[in-house]
Amino acid sequence: MQDRFWGPEFSDGEWLIRLWAATADRVQVVLDGTAHPMTRTAQGLWTANVKAAPGSSYLFDVDGVRMPDPASRLQSGGVDDASVLTLPDSHEWRCDWQGRPWPEAVIYELHIGTFTPQGTFAAAQAKLVQLADMGFTAIQLMPVGQFAGDRGWGYDGVLPFAPHPVYGTPGDLKRLIDAAHDCGLMVMLDLVMNHFGPTGAWIHHSSPDFFDAGRKTPWGPAIDFGQPAVRSFWTDCALHWLREYRFDGLRLDAVHQIQGPGADGFMANLARQVQSLSPRRHLVTEDERNTPDLRQMGYDASWNDDFHHAVHVALTGEDDSYYASFAADPIDDLATALRRGHIEEGQPRPPATPRGAPCDHLPVTAFVNAIQTHDQIGNRAFGDRLITLADPCAVAAAYALLLVSPYVPMVFMGEERGETAPFQFFADFQGDLAQAVRDGRASEFAGIAALGQSVPDPLSPATFQASKLGWRDDDTARSWVELTRKALRFRADHIVPLIKSPRLQATVTRPAPGLIRAEWQFQTGTLALSLAFGQPDPNPIPDANFRAGHPQADFALTAKAIHHDAKYSDRHLSRATA
Repeated sequence: MQDRFWGPEFSDGEWLIRLWAATADRVQVVLDGTAHPMTRTAQGLWTANVKAAPGSSYLFDVDGVRMPDPASRLQSGGVDDASVLTLPDSHEWRCDWQGRPWPEAVIYELHIGTFTPQGTFAAAQAKLVQLADMGFTAIQLMPVGQFAGDRGWGYDGVLPFAPHPVYGTPGDLKRLIDAAHDCGLMVMLDLVMNHFGPTGAWIHHSSPDFFDAGRKTPWGPAIDFGQPAVRSFWTDCALHWLREYRFDGLRLDAVHQIQGPGADGFMANLARQVQSLSPRRHLVTEDERNTPDLRQMGYDASWNDDFHHAVHVALTGEDDSYYASFAADPIDDLATALRRGHIEEGQPRPPATPRGAPCDHLPVTAFVNAIQTHDQIGNRAFGDRLITLADPCAVAAAYALLLVSPYVPMVFMGEERGETAPFQFFADFQGDLAQAVRDGRASEFAGIAALGQSVPDPLSPATFQASKLGWRDDDTARSWVELTRKALRFRADHIVPLIKSPRLQATVTRPAPGLIRAEWQFQTGTLALSLAFGQPDPNPIPDANFRAGHPQADFALTAKAIHHDAKYSDRHLSRATA
């Protein structure tokens, strides 16, 4: 166990308590109020063997300052309170789950706190059957590691091994995952390994060498992956969620900020460790670099913001900030995304700095496409959803394109019902930090103040409440649900069998300014679609087995799949058009 630096471990009736604190002069573990000395190794690892019952609380005393365990599996309260000793694998799993192949992925991104009125794991569990019945095959939870306060997106986490208690207990989370598996849903977890939140991160006190003093991320001090103990922390954390909670995979936040000595080796080793697990787990990255390296290393896919940006600019006309390089001809960019995956692959695209490298040799399943995400909605001043910014018929056509193109689709919660409620930025900090966050948000959108408006207060409970899904069940919601169901039935029957085989060729043309024709040839067959995106389509695909939008409308889509394998009979075609 020499490579383990963090967290408690139970064996033979006693606990091995560990903390990496290389610069500390004295460390004790305070167990149910009684201090026990810890012994230091040459690598800066402090250990103690103690007897205690599961459920006992403990703190570390590091040079006279008492603090929770940075690798706490469970807290007795908030992020400053004592940690709790917990035994692994105490949940009796009901479902003999063997996972799903990645080409079957249709991802539904959700935030536990705003997904339901109650904002809990248990309440989310009650909605899973609805999602599975529509054809979703995976849910992706925004970060659930514990953060300061009650409300937040989760990206300011400071105890990344411990579930946020406002959402429920570890058992509640395990029951949610078990229920998801029972109805055929994979469960992915968004994991933040590139920074800690601005308050409650006691690891700064115990382990200052965890951080790279020469670099900062946009969200706080950067992490030094050159340290073996740092690499061990994050590898243990990832495996903890995958093994202990049986998550099916991870979405790794902003991996472009995992930099410096040791970073590449860490990412390669993490992929190897995860690939060794059974059932098969999946790894998805958020990576602004648009390079193929990690996906060639064993990561399944990367978020493809290029697809989102092309759709968004085409439908809204917005051209500020990172949309600027997509403003020249967004429909042409969309055609490029359908043909190649990424759009920006290192070529000059003023005014942006060139980024990326060719990725069109990667399988279509290496790209996770979306037309809305938590970032792209929530980072707007008012958290506007796309349907409130553009023609709903146009948004429906883009949504259909997302679901029936061969790339992996991801939907943000509520999108499947035409949700119009915003998803705004919210937090629950106190004192000077709360005011700094409030002022920073206002400064970021200073132009809005000039128009006599104000950005929603991110610290107000009202902002959090406004971001909860409405779960309305009117005609509009039902029409979106039906579109979702029809598109995902077509995808399961016709597209998934194709994308499980190698792609041989992609041909995408633009016969008119607002028309795109695309054809993907796979080893097992062909997928063709015709997209009207701003003008009527004079030549929709004949005998299409999927249609969205009204014929001759400015926004519509037709698609057809042809399989070389005779087992895909007329039964599949009739299901897709029913």
